[in-house]
Amino acid sequence: MAKTTIEWTQVTWNPVTGCDKTSAGCDNCYALTLSKRLKAMGAEKYQNDGNPATSGPGFGVTTHPASLEQPYKWKRPVLVFVNSMSDLFHAKVPLSFVQDVFDVMADTPQHTYQILTKRSLRLRRMADKLQWPANVWMGVSVEEPKVLNRIDHLREVPAAVRFLSVEPLIAAVPGMNLDGIDWVIVGGESGAHHRPMETAWVEDIRDQCLGADVPFFFKQWGGRTPKANGRLLDGRTWDQMPSPQTRQLKSA
Repeated sequence: MAKTTIEWTQVTWNPVTGCDKTSAGCDNCYALTLSKRLKAMGAEKYQNDGNPATSGPGFGVTTHPASLEQPYKWKRPVLVFVNSMSDLFHAKVPLSFVQDVFDVMADTPQHTYQILTKRSLRLRRMADKLQWPANVWMGVSVEEPKVLNRIDHLREVPAAVRFLSVEPLIAAVPGMNLDGIDWVIVGGESGAHHRPMETAWVEDIRDQCLGADVPFFFKQWGGRTPKANGRLLDGRTWDQMPSPQTRQLKSA
């Protein structure tokens, strides 16, 4: 178990590590930057750079079967961000391993698991091959209008909580269809090359959530560091959380 400073979760669990860029939201990937440090420190999980001929960052997609045992050892119920250092639905992660991860989550109902993906089409195509217990929350990243189709894919998944991570928010995202969405997280980018986020963009999404009665969580304004500019919006914090739903897989 790795404790985290991410405001909407408690711990991270990485049975998969490594990824590659798939959209503009990945341009300043924090996980890629962190993997470079972890590789230099000798962390075993981050030695694979995906190319034996180079000595690049340890960010080649790698499954870690031994990590599947970790949730069974946690003594108290926790809120778990699954694969903060990867994307479980990356094409290089075998279906059988994704199923193994879901089996562990189903077998440890005392914990609540939050999964986030940018590969929403593969998620949708695999949904009927996975079990969806009530303690699994499924989300997609929506950083700009170009990727709004990810929400449509997510809507077809029978997760007890379907959520959007609108982070890093790099453009206005007006008029989102929030039907069937249970939670929206918004955050600005952080790091040396962070892109600015306008207040009006955040306020618009907050108002969309209020209008649709969808819980809204504002994570950060972003900046040089995640905490640089705080997380107050209109003078208050927004820490709303979702309520799990009972859902069935839709017919193809």
